[in-house]
Amino acid sequence: MAVSTNLVEIVSHDGPDYKPLVDFESWRVAILNDADKFRRENTTFLERHNLTDEVFVLLEGDSYLYIGDGGDDSAGEISLVHMEKNKLYNVKRGVWHNCLTSPGTALLIVENSNTARENGNRMAVTPDMLPEK
Repeated sequence: MAVSTNLVEIVSHDGPDYKPLVDFESWRVAILNDADKFRRENTTFLERHNLTDEVFVLLEGDSYLYIGDGGDDSAGEISLVHMEKNKLYNVKRGVWHNCLTSPGTALLIVENSNTARENGNRMAVTPDMLPEK
């Protein structure tokens, strides 16, 4: 027996990059799949969210988080956090970050539904500023 879509919404994302799948009131759930822009040599910025934490969960593949400990004027020292499957990585509000992925990577992301460039910042980086695996 099929369940009505009024009761359960079933969504997925198999393409590359980030795609929000569920927005409800104050929260959003998205999938981030591997894309060329998430390679070290193509990473051009770290970002931070000024109003919210952001949660990452590795579902498939191999992924890292770039984490910068700097403030307004600098990304600071940038570390590389190797993500493990099915563990929650809560990047705190105001922390510089970005993802490093490889083919087959899928990440679940949970964030405030109003998370956007307008209430965050981007800091330009070059690959030589980023740690290697």
